[in-house]
Amino acid sequence: MIDLLYYEFMQRALIVGAVTGALCAVIGVYVVLRGMAFIGAGISHAAFGGVAVGLLLGVDPFLSALIFCTAVAVGIGYVSEKGQIREDTAVGIFFASTMAFGVLLVGLIKSYTIDLFGYIFGNILAITDFDFWASLVTAVLVIGFILYFYKEFLFITFDQEAAQVSGLPVRTLNYLMLTLIAITIVQSIKATGIVLVSALLVAPAAAAHQLVDDFKRMMTLAVIFGVSSAWIGLLISSQINTASGATIVMTATIIFFISAIFSPRRRSLRKSLRSLKADAQKQEE
Repeated sequence: MIDLLYYEFMQRALIVGAVTGALCAVIGVYVVLRGMAFIGAGISHAAFGGVAVGLLLGVDPFLSALIFCTAVAVGIGYVSEKGQIREDTAVGIFFASTMAFGVLLVGLIKSYTIDLFGYIFGNILAITDFDFWASLVTAVLVIGFILYFYKEFLFITFDQEAAQVSGLPVRTLNYLMLTLIAITIVQSIKATGIVLVSALLVAPAAAAHQLVDDFKRMMTLAVIFGVSSAWIGLLISSQINTASGATIVMTATIIFFISAIFSPRRRSLRKSLRSLKADAQKQEE
């Protein structure tokens, strides 16, 4: 295993994996706390349409997916904001239509097999120079926005109505958050693939939420889980010759279930149930 670390492709994969795991964890905290997991899944599957547009037009799929997913994210926000249909219905419509759009375009492309499968299921070991630098630049961009609007995003996450009353531009911040989610998803596609990226967006943050309630501690723990999932999954996949994206996501899922087992809230609930059961038995006696 140590020998693999001397190869440039593995060093590059570990760096991109760490950046992807950390970025998904940071954005994932907002996604989990605001109940936006289904939106994340909808945007990630919309990336299929964006990648297909890029392959058809001869544009780098990363750029086409970035523009396409951002447009879809804004579209979901706009349709949901109008209130004419429910948010989950809007996501479902974009989810299905953009996937169908991608399948339609793929049918027009003659030589897509290798590249398209790499985007659907992820192939972090095949990161190109462009992918590497694009991943780092987008990560810095997203983290920069999160740090700059840290207090504002924290406010609308826990009390959107109070944020509105206090004069914060809640509508603009919501659109900005959707855009950051879209950028994060596109940045992560090469690591985990379109099909699985939404899981990496949710699992580390959900695992951290099982163990702590404090926002900063939750974000820190989520980043640790995200980076650990990427590195452990990547190293395991290289040893047992499995798909790297699926192995990374399965590692994150296992961490979530372990966190759920040792969750203080769950232990407290079990303790309360045992106490109630004991009280009931005493009353019967």
